[in-house]
Amino acid sequence: MNLPSFLWLWKIAAWSMGLSLLAYLMLAITGISMFRARTSQQFPFVTSFMGGNQGVRSLHYLMGISMVSLVLLLLAIGIVGTLGHFGSLGHSSHLASGLIVVALVLLSAFSATQISARRPWARPLHIGVNIILFVGFAWVSLTGWIVVQKYLP
Repeated sequence: MNLPSFLWLWKIAAWSMGLSLLAYLMLAITGISMFRARTSQQFPFVTSFMGGNQGVRSLHYLMGISMVSLVLLLLAIGIVGTLGHFGSLGHSSHLASGLIVVALVLLSAFSATQISARRPWARPLHIGVNIILFVGFAWVSLTGWIVVQKYLP
């Protein structure tokens, strides 16, 4: 079969993964900042620098939306690229790790939309899922690196 090169697709995937990890780091920083502002009377430097807690919250939401978008883009690239290159899915554990990360990101986003005084379960769920997501990102990065080795000449 004479298929076109999917190298351009993997470049987009690499950038998307790097930006997803950057978004995750920024979400952790802004999330910790919001937690500190909520649990103490002192406003951390980042909170006051960003225009108060509302500015940090807005940045946190923006980064969250960005991370969800990037992870869904990665899912689409993975499916299209793998089907285009191999003709089927499931050639490595990267599929399972990727689907788990997608599910965790979507669960985190859903729980974020539920955080309120009337739903005390939402914030601990959101934080817990994001801690587990750290392990998920490590796992998907490792399996992704193994997959990338198959495509490199």
